[in-house]
Amino acid sequence: MVPAGGELHRRGAVEAIVNAANENLAHGGGVAGLISRAGGPQIQRESDRLAPAKTGRRSIPRRDIALPRRHPRRGPVWRGGGRGEAELLTSAVRSALSLAAELGLERISLPAISTGIFGYPLAPAIEVIAGAVTRFLQGDSALREVRLCEFSPAKAGEIAAILRSRP
Repeated sequence: MVPAGGELHRRGAVEAIVNAANENLAHGGGVAGLISRAGGPQIQRESDRLAPAKTGRRSIPRRDIALPRRHPRRGPVWRGGGRGEAELLTSAVRSALSLAAELGLERISLPAISTGIFGYPLAPAIEVIAGAVTRFLQGDSALREVRLCEFSPAKAGEIAAILRSRP
């Protein structure tokens, strides 16, 4: 798993961007906003066609959009940690990785799902995400690289520190 910060992706660096989405797949800020601004209004129109999305469920937009394939994934809202948030986050990550593998992708960007406006604390979320990614990559899959993306350099630095501290 490779932490990436400061930019959403570099051309050619990944084959898909996993977009952590709200239930209505509405693009506001964060990664979804960056994707929408980079790809234009057709991205929101396509997301509107796919909405609503349930937590952990995947939606596959058309492949003719100008950015790499984008796969919205509904992440859990943090409600204190006792309402199955870790299991829902694991499901969202596993679903994204499974779809990437089904599509034969080798490199994807994955945001720190639910750590923005959904309020999931960063350190526990990264532990869940990293664990799910590690378990998935140990299986038989074409997927070779999962790049955690974050547009805030400060938050990207925190993610990198959390990943370095893992055993």
